Amino acid sequence: MNDTLPKKVTDVMLQNDAFSKWLGINRVFDGTGSSVIKMVVRKEMLNGFDILHGGVSFSLADSALAFAANSYGVQSVSIENTIHYHLPAKEGDELTARASETSKSNKLAVYEVVVTNQKNEKVASFKGTVYRTKKQWNV
Repeated sequence: MNDTLPKKVTDVMLQNDAFSKWLGINRVFDGTGSSVIKMVVRKEMLNGFDILHGGVSFSLADSALAFAANSYGVQSVSIENTIHYHLPAKEGDELTARASETSKSNKLAVYEVVVTNQKNEKVASFKGTVYRTKKQWNV
């Protein structure tokens, strides 16, 4: 496996990904079957309780899943995701999402994503299943 393939695929994925850009995602690690990304919680991401909207932390985890799942060069799309929230995140918190592969076949793969804050406290646990299409990324 080409060690640069995960980075190349993520580069292509991010080119037209306006939402990930809005989230302010910073890539830390692009690996085969894994991904680590970070973002800082901004005021416009807060809900009426003055904490991070659950949809934003879900989206961060979903992005980490997408980068990890597509890292083999095979276009893969989510078919089922769940998330559990452990702690609230506040404005200014730096969140890190670490995606790791737990199983992979020709058609399906499962990933776990752990979202932590700058104190390394678990903010959320996410599990996602992807369908692995037959289409290859053109990188």
